[in-house]
Amino acid sequence: MRIIQIAGFLGSGKTSAIISLARTLSGDFKKRVALVVNEIGEIPVDGKVVEEYGLRVKDLGGGCICCEIATSFTNTLILLSQTFKPDFILVEPTGVAIPNQVKLAALMAKRDCDINLGPAVVLFDATRPEELLFNDILGNIVIRQISDADIIAISKIDVVNEEQLVDCEQEVKKINQKAKIMRISSIRGDGMVELAKLITEPVEYPAYQIR
Repeated sequence: MRIIQIAGFLGSGKTSAIISLARTLSGDFKKRVALVVNEIGEIPVDGKVVEEYGLRVKDLGGGCICCEIATSFTNTLILLSQTFKPDFILVEPTGVAIPNQVKLAALMAKRDCDINLGPAVVLFDATRPEELLFNDILGNIVIRQISDADIIAISKIDVVNEEQLVDCEQEVKKINQKAKIMRISSIRGDGMVELAKLITEPVEYPAYQIR
């Protein structure tokens, strides 16, 4: 059971991407896929959206996967492994979650079920790079998310031009030179097969212990 997180700041297109990726994995790749959607707040709206597509969803409202409800997240992974037995669990953490901490939370389930950590995919919204990177408050969160990424997916490429895309790629590469950088459009489906191929490769992406 491979755990893949689709992270990124609020409004980066995580829900659309996770639906498109789940369709690609279950359709083109014939994989069994479950989704775990996490939102801060009492009503996990995004989870209701993805359920409309007939996909298996476990919503975790009221906190962040990597902190207040880490135990709930662990129990959810164990329950899915026992009842649904997916090949992949796609995790959509909150827009302010830190990818490595989500990985560490997932590892808590390892003693009770056979899991493998796939890459942390972090979406970067191509329509608002300055707001995300150079705002004093947002910038710290976004930079940390990008730093933790195994794959950086420049999102919403259908509404920006080539010059803007190149600028985005250059900016994120300054922060994380090790991550694979790619372009996606959940609306048009650009990059989804390539992303699916990357996350199905038998490579484990371990979490690092916070020092």
